[in-house]
Amino acid sequence: QVLLVESGGGVVQAGGSLRLSCAASGRSFSSSVMGWFRQAPGKEREFVAAIRDTTGVFYADSVKGRFSMSRDYKNSIVTLQMNSLNVEDTAVYYCAATERRIINSALRTSTSYKYWGQGTQVTVSS
Repeated sequence: QVLLVESGGGVVQAGGSLRLSCAASGRSFSSSVMGWFRQAPGKEREFVAAIRDTTGVFYADSVKGRFSMSRDYKNSIVTLQMNSLNVEDTAVYYCAATERRIINSALRTSTSYKYWGQGTQVTVSS
């Protein structure tokens, strides 16, 4: 079992920044691939970023250069630093994890992940 809890969401004006955190617990945390996804009302859940030990960090084209994902193994926390936010970034952001061995391309697919947090709302205004 892997338990995930997101925090750090809120309201920010366009061009601003937010930092999301995901606190993870469970014996599989150290071996899990971690990801961030987001979902806006009426839209499909979309990939944001993912991290694994063997191949590093992967980002969606829409956030590359603006968002940065990191993982703190000691404190069991993953973070998503979001800069230069725009209104299109408004969504509920979810932390996800998987114990499965998957190829890099599958990291961008939501169905590859078994564990999910409850989500945290990010609203970008202006």
